[in-house]
Amino acid sequence: MSEFPTQAQVVIIGGGVGGNSIAYHLTKLGWKDVVVLERHELTSGSTWHSAGLVGQMRSDANLTRMMHYSTNLYRELKNETGQDTGWREVGGVRLACSAERMEETKRLVGMARSFGVPMELISPNQAKDLFPLMSLDGVIGAAYTPNDGSIDPTGLTNALSIGAKNRGAKFFTNTNVEKIKYQKVGLASVKW
Repeated sequence: MSEFPTQAQVVIIGGGVGGNSIAYHLTKLGWKDVVVLERHELTSGSTWHSAGLVGQMRSDANLTRMMHYSTNLYRELKNETGQDTGWREVGGVRLACSAERMEETKRLVGMARSFGVPMELISPNQAKDLFPLMSLDGVIGAAYTPNDGSIDPTGLTNALSIGAKNRGAKFFTNTNVEKIKYQKVGLASVKW
């Protein structure tokens, strides 16, 4: 384990998927002095029980861009870090059971095209062909995104931490944050 630093350019509190993603992306941008503090082990908070389902389309353009970026990252992380994230492109089916939901689904299909995300309208029977366990009761339409998928949240978190560590980030587990002190110059010091 590394020796505790007395200061850092950035200190990230929390070793879940969010904290590890921030560390990964900061180090990818060239930040060298990044420290991650986790009170237990990595992924021991809410990350470990995340569902791991990854659909790219959202009703907000910025969230859609983020999810599209994320799926591209998930395809590459294992090659970069050697850590299997459990990413599986199994496809995603979005069901519409009301006229309003069908209109929303049609809008999402149009929006998907503008982002380069393959998404198409399909019939209820086509949806059932893709997922035979479903009931067609009340389903009036559907959309299919072939490159949506699922991921293992723990594997993803570990891959992000490996990528960050490979670029110099330091991680300290079983470390409680006891105090955060802000200085006038806009910097903060953290006592751990």
